[in-house]
Amino acid sequence: MAAALRAREISARELLELHLDRIAERNPELNAIVSLDEERARASAAQADEALAAGREPGPLHGLPFAVKDTHNVKGWRTTFGSPLLADNVPDHDDLLVERIRGAGAVLVGKTNVPEFAAGSHTFNTVFGTTLNPHDPTRSAGGSSGGAACSLAAGMTPLADGSDMGGSLRNPASFCGVVGLRPSLGRVPGWPAANQWESLSVGGPMARNVADVALLLSVLAGPDPRVPLALGEPGATFAPPADGSLGGSLAGLRVGFSLDLGGAFEVDSEVAAVTESAAAVLSGAGARVTAAHPDLGEADDTFRTLRAWHFQATFGALLAEHPDQFKQALADNIRAGEHLTGADVARAYIQRTTLAERMRLFFVDHDVLVLPVSQVPPFASDAEFPTAINGRPMTTYLDWMRSAYLITVTGCPAISVPAGRTRDGLPVGVQIVAPHGAERRLLQVAEAFEREVGADARP
Repeated sequence: MAAALRAREISARELLELHLDRIAERNPELNAIVSLDEERARASAAQADEALAAGREPGPLHGLPFAVKDTHNVKGWRTTFGSPLLADNVPDHDDLLVERIRGAGAVLVGKTNVPEFAAGSHTFNTVFGTTLNPHDPTRSAGGSSGGAACSLAAGMTPLADGSDMGGSLRNPASFCGVVGLRPSLGRVPGWPAANQWESLSVGGPMARNVADVALLLSVLAGPDPRVPLALGEPGATFAPPADGSLGGSLAGLRVGFSLDLGGAFEVDSEVAAVTESAAAVLSGAGARVTAAHPDLGEADDTFRTLRAWHFQATFGALLAEHPDQFKQALADNIRAGEHLTGADVARAYIQRTTLAERMRLFFVDHDVLVLPVSQVPPFASDAEFPTAINGRPMTTYLDWMRSAYLITVTGCPAISVPAGRTRDGLPVGVQIVAPHGAERRLLQVAEAFEREVGADARP
C-alpha cells in the first residue's frame, strides 16, 4: 500500500475510503475501532495527497490509515483509556509514539478499543463495550491491544500500535492471528511518562506480517532527548528493504524450546500441540532445536510485585477518590500495591537483575527461546478470564498469562507469530524471544519462521 501510494497508483483519499468501507462492514459487530472520525480522516488524507502532488518527500507511512490505541494520547482526539473517569478526555498533546506515527505520514481515523486502563488480556470496558474476535465473534480478541489486533485481522487497518506489560501486544496477536512485537526495554521510547527510569510496559508495533511489523518499528524506534534510557540505534535500522524481505534464515539457528519453562505454567492441550508443531517446523528448516530454558523461578514474584507497585503508584489516589469507578480485578490489583514495603520492591528489582543476567547467559548457547505466547486459545467473550486450563483451576486473574509476563521481566524482545490453529480454526501464535537489543535478528528469525509455516498458520 505504501509503495502504491508513493507511485501514485492509488491516492490516500481512495485508500482511506476502502478502509472506511471495511470498517463500516466489520466494526459494528466486532467493536475494534472507537472514536471514529471520518471527516477528520478525510481531511488528513486530502492533505497527504496535496503534499505528494507538491513534491514533498513522503514519510514511510505516507497515506496509510491508522487507528491509535486508546491508551495513547492524541492531541484533540478523544482518548478514554477505557475508563468512565476519562470518557470525555481530550488531550492537549500527542504522546511521543503518536508524534512519530503522525510524522511518518499516517492518516489517523480513530482509536482502538482497550480494557480499562489497559489492565488485562481481554478487551472490554464500560465506555465502549467488548471487542470480539474477528475469526469467531463469540470469542475474545485478547488484550490489552485487542482492538488493534482485531482491526488488523479484519482488514480495517493495515498497521497498529500497542503496548505490552504482561502480554498486551503478544496475547491479542496470538488470539487474532496477527504479529505483535514486544520490543526490548528502551527500544520504543515513551513520553510523557510517570516513570522514565523503570518500566514493565513498552510500546510496540502490530501488523499482519513480520515485514510490516519491521516497517512500523522503524517509525516507532530511536532515541529521543526527553527519554534518558532510550536505546541509541535509529529507527531506520529496522526498516525492511525495498523487496520486503528481511533476509532471515533458520539454517543452523540454535533454538531453546520449552513448552512451560520447566513446569512454570499450565498450557492448554491444543496450544501445546501447535507449539510443538512449530518446533518441528524450525527443526525441519535446519534449526538446531533442543529442549532448554532459562531459570526464571523468581519471575512470577517479580512481575506481580512490580505490577502491583506500578498500579498503586499510578492509580491509587484515583481509586481512593472514585472507588466505584474501577472494575473489580483492577481495583484489587491496585490495592495489592498498598501493602508492599520498600524491601518488597527492592527484592523485585534485585530479582529482575538476576533474571536479566540468566537470560544473557542462556543466549550464549542459544540464539532464541521458543515457547507459547498464550496458555489458552481465544476464550469465550462473555468470560472475564479463563478459570481453568486442562481442568486445572486458575486461582488468580494473572495465572493464565504467565507464558507472556514471565518473559516481560527479563527485558528481552519477544514476538508473537501465527503458528497454527485449533480444531475449531482459532488462531494460535508462537512466542520467539531474543537477547536484549536484538530486534533485527529477532525479526529475521520470525520472518523465516513465518515463511516456513506459510498459509497453514493463517486463520
